[in-house]
Amino acid sequence: MPKFIIEREIPGAGNLSTEQLQGISAKSCSILKNMGSAIQWVESYVTDDKVYCIYIAPNEEAIREHAAAGEFPVNKISQIKTMIDPTTAEV
Repeated sequence: MPKFIIEREIPGAGNLSTEQLQGISAKSCSILKNMGSAIQWVESYVTDDKVYCIYIAPNEEAIREHAAAGEFPVNKISQIKTMIDPTTAEV
């Protein structure tokens, strides 16, 4: 199943409290549970004004459906084609 990175512009994201982040996470998980196992949230990275989320989903439409249900912004969705890390350099 394809893996995607979602860019969400959220001004002040880096200043969200632990409680706020827990609330957002709980809301997301609840929506995902109702959508079934075809879409999975892997992890997210919070920066000053953006959140980058990694999802496994059948297509972009499923990601947009999840975002609409949770009222989460979606500024860009990119399908991850491959992953590299320092071990990629090893022969």
